[in-house]
Amino acid sequence: MDKQLIAGRFARARNTYPQEAKVQQQVIEKMMHLLPDLPFRRIAEFGCGTGSYSRILMQRLQPDALLLNDLCPEMKECLGDLLCQNGVQFVSGDAETLEFPKDTELITSCSTLQWFSNPGRFFARCHSFLSEGGYLAFSTFGTGNMREIHALTGNGLHYLPTAELCHLLSPYFETLHVEEETVTLHFATPLQVLQHLKQTGVNGTEKKVWTRGRLQTFCNEYAGRFSCEDGCVSLTYHPVYVVARKKRRSHKENKTESIKVELKAGLNTGLKA
Repeated sequence: MDKQLIAGRFARARNTYPQEAKVQQQVIEKMMHLLPDLPFRRIAEFGCGTGSYSRILMQRLQPDALLLNDLCPEMKECLGDLLCQNGVQFVSGDAETLEFPKDTELITSCSTLQWFSNPGRFFARCHSFLSEGGYLAFSTFGTGNMREIHALTGNGLHYLPTAELCHLLSPYFETLHVEEETVTLHFATPLQVLQHLKQTGVNGTEKKVWTRGRLQTFCNEYAGRFSCEDGCVSLTYHPVYVVARKKRRSHKENKTESIKVELKAGLNTGLKA
């Protein structure tokens, strides 16, 4: 993952994203319905972007503390109404290496995890930051996402199968809900598809220059392969939703931790002597 390139694309799209990201907005609403009906007091959201999900989290859950994170520092400009509220703070940086507050009760996100280099390692880190019985709830995208773009350009993210996501979660979390769906958008022309991708920033991995010849070839092939009966062309989204609860330590793990603490205390006592 070229995180610098990704950050730049999303930063440039921050003014058009809220109006253009219709599927992502649908995902946010569904994610809110899937969250457990619990009084989460300490919440962290990674990949907050322009704050669409953040605002709903704050309004409906009313936590005491809400940490907002995004790879792009420019996103802070879009969060002024949130950051003036008590308990809300913004931290820019890569969520894969960010130190979330200890004893966070809910770590959540919409439409971000697909950009991560190592989701399994991230899940392990989330487990360490969450309180006992804390929740990890997120949406991402599955293997069928933007299949049209990948078929024509060979570019795109490596989307994980849902079963693999669950496997990566399993050492650290009890998966409570997994769901996936297909959402198809329609555009008048292939060129409008490309404009949509640019205005949402999701073209973050594209590095080739769009010459006039390449653009014409793309549009012709897109129209030939992905046209609908009404003459429009389609673009496929494949949202995946996951709600998981932190696994509790086993009695054996707790006993081992207790022994370590006792040994450390004994060593410290010896040093003082």
